[in-house]
Amino acid sequence: MPEFENSERVVFVTGASGNLGQAIVEAFNAAGCRLIAVDNKKGIMPHLYPGLAASKDAYLAEGVDVTDPEQVQKLVRESMDRFGRIDILVNTVGGYRAGTPVHETDLETWDYMMNLNARSAFIVSKAVIPHMLSQGGGRIINIASSAALKGSANSAAYSAAKSAVARLTESMSAEYKRQGITVNAIVPGTIDTPENREAMPSADYNFWVYPQALARVILFLASEDASPISGALLPVYGKK
Repeated sequence: MPEFENSERVVFVTGASGNLGQAIVEAFNAAGCRLIAVDNKKGIMPHLYPGLAASKDAYLAEGVDVTDPEQVQKLVRESMDRFGRIDILVNTVGGYRAGTPVHETDLETWDYMMNLNARSAFIVSKAVIPHMLSQGGGRIINIASSAALKGSANSAAYSAAKSAVARLTESMSAEYKRQGITVNAIVPGTIDTPENREAMPSADYNFWVYPQALARVILFLASEDASPISGALLPVYGKK
């Protein structure tokens, strides 16, 4: 397990009820970190994380729309009141919608992809960064995609949104790395989830990457071992 400077770092994870979000929360919990697990759903996280529901070292924040700056600012204030700091931010919220060429893609799909993938990371980072600056540093890890690196047919909205996440990552790194905040992104290929298996039943799952493997890479990027790394778009494609 990567080395942390202490065992009680405070980790803020969005999208905590998703497949990747769950793997990330579980990995940081096993590393002894304190957790702020954020999700827009209500009533689900106490069942996902029964061991954290009553813990003083965890805050399960449900019903939070991370594309709404007022809700995010309120949550960050509550988190600071509770823990006094936020050391690590993992912007896990995101999603996929594709299948049509640009002239058949409705504006709602474009806006949904941009808001869910890019606006969410921007708003949460914007709210957390001032606290990281005041405490002298932090780690931010975003979730990009191989689609961020090259556009392909019938997925323009998703590809553009993930490209925005990649450019946001690079820009924030350039802005804050000299102030002790590293900003990196992982670039997954196809993640091995029940939903992806259902959507692609004829695919060879042996070449996909498990959420738990991605979580271990994120744990590394959040660790002291990764302190020299910032602005990286780290490919995590599995055996692709």
